[in-house]
Amino acid sequence: MAERRGVKPLREGEERKIDWRKWKQEKKEEKKKWKERKLLRKLEKKRMQELTEKQKEEVKPEEEKGRHYTVSVALPGSILNNAQSPELRTYLAGQIARACAIFCVDEIVVFDEQGEDSKTTEGEFEGVKKRGQACVQLARILQYLECPQYLRKSFFPKHQDLQFAGLLNPLDSPHHVRIDEESEYREGVVLARPTKPGRGSFVNCGMRKEVQIDKQLESGLRVTVRLEKQQNPDSKTQKGTVVSSHQPRTVSGLYWGYSVRLASCLSAVFAECPFKEGYDLSIGTSERGTSVDHATLPSFSHALIVFGGLQGLEAGVDADPNLEVSDPSTVFDLYLNTCPGQGSRTIRTEEAILISLSALRPRIDETAKKSRGNGNEASQPENVTS
Repeated sequence: MAERRGVKPLREGEERKIDWRKWKQEKKEEKKKWKERKLLRKLEKKRMQELTEKQKEEVKPEEEKGRHYTVSVALPGSILNNAQSPELRTYLAGQIARACAIFCVDEIVVFDEQGEDSKTTEGEFEGVKKRGQACVQLARILQYLECPQYLRKSFFPKHQDLQFAGLLNPLDSPHHVRIDEESEYREGVVLARPTKPGRGSFVNCGMRKEVQIDKQLESGLRVTVRLEKQQNPDSKTQKGTVVSSHQPRTVSGLYWGYSVRLASCLSAVFAECPFKEGYDLSIGTSERGTSVDHATLPSFSHALIVFGGLQGLEAGVDADPNLEVSDPSTVFDLYLNTCPGQGSRTIRTEEAILISLSALRPRIDETAKKSRGNGNEASQPENVTS
């Protein structure tokens, strides 16, 4: 058959001639296909990993990001009377504001231990070491520093108490957002700008564009705004929704500043608590208390840490007409010495705040994790406007 087709049969010892060009071409194509299959497998593996990570993120509940407990600090306004000049009074208030912001304090209560009975920050400062305005001035400076810089002109007219407040170190909290900084939430003030019926008010949120919210509100009101993720870049305004002031904390886990409250006496700190169930954990600080090294915090939703003035908490207890006890430790759930073995005879209140919050922070975090594992959530205050 081979002879008929014109192909000579191979004799013994002869080798068939190979088309090396064709062989190389086939090998090259095989290698190319092999590389393509390898690349496809690699891309598929990467895609599956990304899909798995995305599914894990979706499975995580949104509540895990939020913080449902609150920490409040109470201190007497009389500590300003120990300062020797208006500049030092202001600087002392700034130290307290910075300490509370660093440790994410949600509420600062300024109580009176000298019978001043101050209820509002309206009024004038009467002078160094004069009675009647220490609590008010401290509260006013704390409020001023907590307010974002772009809103201060709207809420704080010129006042003698704030004469040197511009020299204080800024809090630089997450809600003090820069003009071009991206943030899910922003603090704003409702503008006196007319809008069409059925459309919300315009708000100044410290951005290059004003924000139109979903509700019609009274001008001059401070609001917390959640900006929509999808914005029209060609629009003259941005869109947002008014939310509760505690939503950045409870939903997104952001520290959103502190509120300031005045109390006429130590007992009023507890009686006028803004939370429905009150403070379920109260801690008094004193060098006569139990060492913090051996302290274990119980589960809580709203913790209150109270600091004394120049004479300690004993002076606040003695001056309170509603308290018939002489031992301050009976007023609190825990009475702790947060700096055992101190080397100075005295610890100033602004120092005590830093020391105490540093010592209590890991214990608070540990207790909060246990509470979250048990499914306990904190209630929200009835009124949390700043």
